Amino acid sequence: MTAVEEWVGRLADAGELTPELVTAIVDVHGDRGRRAIEAVGESRVKGYRDFMVVVGYEDEYIVEDGQCDCADAEYNLDRADPEQLCWH
Repeated sequence: MTAVEEWVGRLADAGELTPELVTAIVDVHGDRGRRAIEAVGESRVKGYRDFMVVVGYEDEYIVEDGQCDCADAEYNLDRADPEQLCWH
């Protein structure tokens, strides 16, 4: 089980973002994890039927099937590595 699968499973079990989960997410994802937590806390994540929209600093990003349409995800991350995720 990857570190991402572990915190995702714990989040599903808890049903809410706990301080322990915040720590786990930041431990795995660093600054990107911290920015994701901030977006959730600031209500900048909008869930729709089968995708999500995250309001970023300069644009809104669509996250669908675990993939984001931002430039960071497109150019900087290895999609084959489950621990490399953009903050959206």
